Amino acid sequence: MQAWRDLGPEGVRIAGVCDLDEGRARTMAEEFGARAFTDPAAMLAALRPDFVDIATTPPSHRALVELCAPQVRLVICQKPIADTPNDARAMVDACDRAGAAFVIHENFRWQRPFVRMQELLLAGAIGMPRFLRLNFRHGWDVYAGQPYLATVPRLAIMDIGVHLFDLVRLFLGEARAITCETQKRNPRVEGEDAFTALTAHDGAVGVTDASFHSTLRPEPFPQTLAVLEGDRGTLELREGYRLVIHDETGRREEDVEPPVPAWGEKPWHVVQDSVLAFQRHVVAVLRGQATPQPSGADNLRTLALCLAAYRSAEIGARVSP
Repeated sequence: MQAWRDLGPEGVRIAGVCDLDEGRARTMAEEFGARAFTDPAAMLAALRPDFVDIATTPPSHRALVELCAPQVRLVICQKPIADTPNDARAMVDACDRAGAAFVIHENFRWQRPFVRMQELLLAGAIGMPRFLRLNFRHGWDVYAGQPYLATVPRLAIMDIGVHLFDLVRLFLGEARAITCETQKRNPRVEGEDAFTALTAHDGAVGVTDASFHSTLRPEPFPQTLAVLEGDRGTLELREGYRLVIHDETGRREEDVEPPVPAWGEKPWHVVQDSVLAFQRHVVAVLRGQATPQPSGADNLRTLALCLAAYRSAEIGARVSP
């Protein structure tokens, strides 16, 4: 919400806030100068907004997207898009029928370090990408702020893996196959809290590694570490937002740490800055200056990769998404 408010000078106005909890809706609306609602249909009828930002859990996504799509120009939906391919496809189809743009809030690709890595890759700094390793291992208590995470049967892959697989596809293209192992390490949680996946691409290989139950000092959360190797060089994203570039000219280092928003704080600033970047991109989409990154249709393949990872872990074999 703070990021949307920051975009006020660019023409964005928060018109309404909808929450089933009337008290929360009213508190949020008062803070951001908006109207409070508990019924999304009533909000749409009263405000006729240009777009909606659906920040709920997956079980409610399909109904809300199908409700909103015919009445707005653009729909943003929080990740993961859905729990099942059928629901995800229905949401994409609903937006297509209504002529509404459909954008999935996958903000990792908008984190400043990965934006810079993509710039260097597209500029040819390391040649054709051949190998990617993504590492997101930490011991931060993610359940304190989101206690429902401890109760879901599918945790790490659907919570953080969906972000990481979006990055894998961004840098290496589509995966032909995936092999995955999961772990349930914390006895307090229902689902898997760690996984390691190997993805096969045309001419490239990816390793995606995540854990919510690792002991590291200093605590690296919420940083994602990465190594991207190409035919002519390597990009190495280290702790502290240090991007090391190994190429034909030698070795150099860039500081890719994002700024801390006025309303933000460390260590969350990498996420907060990426949300602002994503939302600025949405404004560009509304103005016809950009295409959704990622679109709902594109995100169907990320969901398929997540579900294939679960299937691989279940049967102990390589799976095609």
